Amino acid sequence: MGDVEIRPPRPEEYAAAGEVTVQAYDVDGHLAGDVGYDAELRDIARRVELAEVLVAVGEAGDVLGCVTIVRPGSAYAEISRPGELEFRMLAVAPSARGRGVGEALTRAVLDRARTLGLRRVVLSSLDGMRSAHRLYERLGFTRLPERDWRPFPHISLVAYRIDV
Repeated sequence: MGDVEIRPPRPEEYAAAGEVTVQAYDVDGHLAGDVGYDAELRDIARRVELAEVLVAVGEAGDVLGCVTIVRPGSAYAEISRPGELEFRMLAVAPSARGRGVGEALTRAVLDRARTLGLRRVVLSSLDGMRSAHRLYERLGFTRLPERDWRPFPHISLVAYRIDV
């Protein structure tokens, strides 16, 4: 994707990155009935402080997508174990879908794992995020059903992994 730059967000982009993340989850119905998660998705400053965040920025300087990269045992870690890198909250602006933004962000996470000398990347995804699952599977991720879990009775998360 030559027209998209993947990099850490600048402070002046935090609000836009948060809004893109909320819009991406909301347009697909993943925030319906989930009180409060939108505030967590929107809070890029906190994520930057406690994890690593990357944004996809278009030629015009607009934030097109965002992803949070976490290490095992950190504040945002859910299923990662030693030697693994985890990513969360991958989001692409509805207006930028179909342009390879999600793939570019995911590949950047894989590159980051290699740079850190880690052997595996893992993630949890809402059971209903079918388009994300297709992307992960196309990139070589496989299901990791033994780490599927439910943070709340009404929310099912499925796990994926890829060795890098």
